[in-house]
Amino acid sequence: MDGQGPGDGDLVRSARRGDLGAFEMLVERYQRRATAVSYRLLSNREDAMDVVQDSFLKAFDKLDTLTQPGRFGPWLMRIVSNLSLNFRRSRALRRTDTLDNPDEDFAHGRDSQPDSSMPEPSEQVSAKEVGKLLDQAIRRLPEMQRQALVLFSIEKLPQKEVAEMLGCSVEAIKWHVFSARKKLKEQFKDML
Repeated sequence: MDGQGPGDGDLVRSARRGDLGAFEMLVERYQRRATAVSYRLLSNREDAMDVVQDSFLKAFDKLDTLTQPGRFGPWLMRIVSNLSLNFRRSRALRRTDTLDNPDEDFAHGRDSQPDSSMPEPSEQVSAKEVGKLLDQAIRRLPEMQRQALVLFSIEKLPQKEVAEMLGCSVEAIKWHVFSARKKLKEQFKDML
């Protein structure tokens, strides 16, 4: 042990025997990381917090299905990623409904004109604006590229762990991260 208390495997085994305090320790240990992962995928704090809460409930409910109790963290992050993406898909479907009815957008004061507040690529932009543009660009990446980039490059999880979470090989993760970075670099080349 590294002085941080019992390991994940011990806590999972205790929680399976009905020790709610053990599961609470797992929640405390992983809540910050789970929220960060969900937020990066959803770009909305309240939605991320809801998804994380649902993720912990699902993890508790399915704790008996975890075959490697010591791998609770990667297993939980996979649940968080999946629920976040499901949430985002359902949110996108709701948005599509309003896009199908532009008269409704107009009636509610939503204008379909281009956003004039977006700076031209050749303009100087502040760090905050670049961060906002980067978040938007990350959200537009294909799903696997976005997940791999967020989990590996932003959350700093090992490639092997990311591969396990996303159900693919380490080589696939390397390719997705490379492709995502290349696309982002192309989008921001005029600002650099």
